[in-house]
Amino acid sequence: MISGASGAGKTSVAYRVLEDARFERAVTATTRAPRPGERDGVDYHFIAEAEFRARWAAQGFLAPAQVYGDLYGTPRENVERIRASGRHCLLVIDVQGVEDLKTQDVEGLYVFVDAPSFEELERRLRGRGKDAADRIEARLAAARAELEKKDLFERVLVNDDVERAARELAAWVGVDDLVSKGRA
Repeated sequence: MISGASGAGKTSVAYRVLEDARFERAVTATTRAPRPGERDGVDYHFIAEAEFRARWAAQGFLAPAQVYGDLYGTPRENVERIRASGRHCLLVIDVQGVEDLKTQDVEGLYVFVDAPSFEELERRLRGRGKDAADRIEARLAAARAELEKKDLFERVLVNDDVERAARELAAWVGVDDLVSKGRA
């Protein structure tokens, strides 16, 4: 499981690790609208709020939560399918989700992805041009609180270089020869 503040680069590190066929990401479901370029079933499972709440009530999600006004959760069946395949299951979740998984005693390696500095985190958030100013301020406030919860994690991964960070993450789960899909 990897987590960290918005802008730390957890998704970039995850995508690099996922180039290796020995890893698969459990795609998260959300009620938020897709951002430009996002694809249903690839980036997220975009579902209606009523469906999400029904599946939540039926305990169909790991770590369901409301984040920035939208609902998020990892469908349990995705995790079970990946684990049954023998691949490493990668969950990219928020700190609140990690707290939830830990209270449920969900086994895994919990990794906090961090930017080299708070100033770099802020620069990344402002530079990606995805959010309005008020949303960026909310993400920065949340980041301050999330950084105080690093002790929930077994490992902290400073993302100062995506390739290096991805190799370090892979090594932590026993993959010392991280490759891209299709390459041996």
